[in-house]
Amino acid sequence: MRFSERTAWELGENAFAAKLRAARESGREPLDLTVSNPTACGLKYDERALLAPLAERAALIYEPEALGMVSAREAVRGYYRDHGAEVPVERVCLTVSTSEAYSYLFRLLCDEGDEVLVASPSYPLFEYIARLDGVRLREYPLVYDPHAGWQIDLGALESAVSARTRAVIVVHPNNPTGHFCSERERGELERICAERGLALVVDEVFLDYGVAGVEARSFTVGPDIVRTHVRESGHGAPGLEQPLTFVLSGLSKVCGLPQMKCSWIVASGPGADEAMGRLEIVADTFLSMNAPVQHALPAWLAGRGGIQGQIRSRCEANLRVMDAVLAGSDCERLAMDAGWTAVVRVPRVGSFAERALEVGVVVQPGEFYGLAEGRVVVSLLTVPEVWVEGLGRLVALG
Repeated sequence: MRFSERTAWELGENAFAAKLRAARESGREPLDLTVSNPTACGLKYDERALLAPLAERAALIYEPEALGMVSAREAVRGYYRDHGAEVPVERVCLTVSTSEAYSYLFRLLCDEGDEVLVASPSYPLFEYIARLDGVRLREYPLVYDPHAGWQIDLGALESAVSARTRAVIVVHPNNPTGHFCSERERGELERICAERGLALVVDEVFLDYGVAGVEARSFTVGPDIVRTHVRESGHGAPGLEQPLTFVLSGLSKVCGLPQMKCSWIVASGPGADEAMGRLEIVADTFLSMNAPVQHALPAWLAGRGGIQGQIRSRCEANLRVMDAVLAGSDCERLAMDAGWTAVVRVPRVGSFAERALEVGVVVQPGEFYGLAEGRVVVSLLTVPEVWVEGLGRLVALG
């Protein structure tokens, strides 16, 4: 049987995955410092409040709305209003996941063989989505400075733009580095995209989880407001134009509900009306959103504060513990602005992730994200007891 080239992936296990499977099959369940599923991390959900909207009689009625039910899109509008942005409901498109949202945008913006720029390091999911949609990815680097933290190499990004480039993807904050775009970086990104006629695609799923003292500003907040803030703060001048911009987010992180499968796209800038008209056709072709989740969305978004507070508390507490445990060791946590993951610099002696597995600890190899050698990634959602014991074993390895 002949299958498509777009699915011609290497389907076998890599060496690390095989060793992890073997460890679990042996009955020696390791301490897993990579679990990032909030429903599996001992957090407390208000079951009654979350499940009650799903039992509403209205959820039995099928109303095929290509962009999503107005009441659900109004709830998304309210979420951004809490972030200081006014988002027109007609500029919102609901999807079942950010993966689907990316696929919609790739189809909207790109022809076969066109290119999209994406940061490295970053989560590797983009490669699969792009390949399925016939799009090529070109990377631009995030670089780490011990004093300034993570930064976009804007010169390299601009140099990566080619005649086939159609969009730039920015994950704000980045996964796994936790890098928020500074307002200077935002201005330069907008300038580059506006001058080159590129769309700017901004993934903000972790926007609500900034570390203490770090200000999170959504790209849905208009550039005029950002410019005023920049001038007043003296941080430099952003670009003069706003490109066509798409902001993505969803329930998986905003409400800690990955199982409820609801995300969204918000469009703004020049060409947004035409973009939404075309997106409506794409969405109408699949009609993937289901009625019960859409009916429940207003209640879930309104009640997000409870679970977000728990997640932030868990991440902040685990960061404090990590810094205390790693102090004076050969391991060092790299600076971050936001998110649920942390990058750790570790000794470059063989595969640190495989060595950690030998002492019963699971960490994510840095190369999974395109990180440099001597880096591993851990989840800040890890249950505290597992976190303390696992970090202690990592320090002993160093």
